[in-house]
Amino acid sequence: MASSRDRQRKLARAKLDRQLARRAARTRRRRRIQAGVGAAVVLTLIVVGAAWGLGAFDREPTKDTAQDVCLWTPQDAAANTNLRDVGTPATTDLPTSGTRPMTINTSQGGPVTAELDLAGAPCAAASIAHLAGQSFYDNTKCHEITAEGALRCGDPSGTGLGGPSYSFYDENVPAASEASPSASPAPGQAPAYPKGTVAMIANPPGANGSQFLIFFKDFNPAKPAYPVIGRITGGLDVIEKIGALPTVDNGTGAKVKPKTDVVLQKLTVGEPTQAAPAPTGPASGAPSASPSAG
Repeated sequence: MASSRDRQRKLARAKLDRQLARRAARTRRRRRIQAGVGAAVVLTLIVVGAAWGLGAFDREPTKDTAQDVCLWTPQDAAANTNLRDVGTPATTDLPTSGTRPMTINTSQGGPVTAELDLAGAPCAAASIAHLAGQSFYDNTKCHEITAEGALRCGDPSGTGLGGPSYSFYDENVPAASEASPSASPAPGQAPAYPKGTVAMIANPPGANGSQFLIFFKDFNPAKPAYPVIGRITGGLDVIEKIGALPTVDNGTGAKVKPKTDVVLQKLTVGEPTQAAPAPTGPASGAPSASPSAG
């Protein structure tokens, strides 16, 4: 019996030893796995940290979206039959520096040349170039000689209410003068609108379309309202001659319509140039501005 019990004890001991050995083996294996995982995590963190520091996780640079230079506001051509739908100019990638040449031929002579100011009035220049490309201005009448000393053109309807089926906001309106308003500014003070200035005129104000003014006299209002878009560089004598024409009632009681038709036969706009703009005032061949002009 003793031998049988001894054998059982040995068997039980052997079984326990095997269980302990297996448990120890599992423990060692688990520790090795944990150690491996820990090392892998540490290594991963090191790699990720280094990559982060080198900018590997920075967002891919995206191409900048072209910013709108101009906003063209649709006008209801059905409500105003004086408007003409000729599409709209581009809104992006418009030149915003330098100048753009403009040439006008009229039934009273020409050519009259001008520079459009791309830095001060990029949208007006873009609009006029677009309309010129659509022959919008061709064979239209300059319908008014204003009391302010300017020729008003650019309305195919000849009513002062016409234009394209879009409008745009004011640009480059001169600051109000601190001196008293006068057609002849104080000595040393330049008028808001020197002779030879090209400016937009809108009805209502601020909703510019196609109509523009060419000043053949200095004009210095208390509160300037016309956006300056350029200046005459040649042929101002033609505009002065037109400004001297007699005027008649335009149908509204205002005697501002030239008695002799002034037809804008052709208006063209050239390509932008980065050449430095010439000094303020008409170029050689055009009469120079005079502070005493009235």
